[in-house]
Amino acid sequence: MQKILITGSAGFIGFHLARRLLSAGYLVHGYDGMTSYYDVTLKQKRHAMLLQMPGFSATEAMLEDVATLDRIAEEFAPDVIVHLAAQAGVRYSLTHPRSYIEANFTGSFNVLEVARRLKVKHLLMASTSSVYGAGPAMPFREVDRTDQPLTVYAATKKATEALAHSYAHLWGLPITLFRFFTVYGSWGRPDLAYFKFVDAILHGRPIDVYNHGELWRDFTDVEDLVQAVSRLIPVIPPLPGAPGTPVEGDSLSPVAPYRIVNVGNSEKVHLMDFIAAIEDVVGRKAICNFLPMQPGDVPATWADCTLLERLTGFRPQTDLRRGLKGFVDWYRDYYQV
Repeated sequence: MQKILITGSAGFIGFHLARRLLSAGYLVHGYDGMTSYYDVTLKQKRHAMLLQMPGFSATEAMLEDVATLDRIAEEFAPDVIVHLAAQAGVRYSLTHPRSYIEANFTGSFNVLEVARRLKVKHLLMASTSSVYGAGPAMPFREVDRTDQPLTVYAATKKATEALAHSYAHLWGLPITLFRFFTVYGSWGRPDLAYFKFVDAILHGRPIDVYNHGELWRDFTDVEDLVQAVSRLIPVIPPLPGAPGTPVEGDSLSPVAPYRIVNVGNSEKVHLMDFIAAIEDVVGRKAICNFLPMQPGDVPATWADCTLLERLTGFRPQTDLRRGLKGFVDWYRDYYQV
């Protein structure tokens, strides 16, 4: 039975991924720092649900705690590591940059060291569409230039991508980086826009709409996202020169078993259309507080997920209103609204 170590297992995406993998019969050990960036109770409830499932165990510790991370990894001896833990949030990085360096770069370095030492079969690491910056060519492709990040958050993720490539090259460590686009769904993060919008609309409060609503995002349902990640687990990047038929449009490094894959819905949605979809699902109109563009924000994101489909046979395509209804139903039940 394959063993998978997931960092950030009490987080939004980590929770959903762990639940999917446990249901598929994997043994999963979760590792999460339970930081107070948002409601810790929500994280604790996610872990509590996972602990009710056979095959799950967990450790609460920071990735910067090298001794604990090393000990847990050696005891669990994972076949695969999925590294999701990170300090998230674009806007928070404007005021708390140090936490991003420590969690996203130093923490990722510690995970890379564990993966190298244990010689795992595959290390999968979360990156972000933010690394594309304000690139004018869309949809974004994995081979596009990403050397002009606009925020500390994006810069730490780009730096992690570069560090991971060096590990893949130097030690032949198979690594897949996936770049997530705007994710939504049940058990989500309260700091994310869709969560704030639903909460405010249901309670009759105004919502802040940046750049006067002239923003476009590629919204991805979390269940689609974790299905994509789970399908990428057995798709191990080959060593340079290994036999096999090349995949058209692949992002494989020519000098390392290293690949980058976009995970998005491949659809650019206008922010005001997104708000209208929430209004339809909730059954109430939003009170919009139109504001200028936030520092570090980009006007649009849009994923080309052709490579994901060619590698796994899967492409995220959950209808936005159906996905939002799932979140709103969860929100009403969880908060008894």
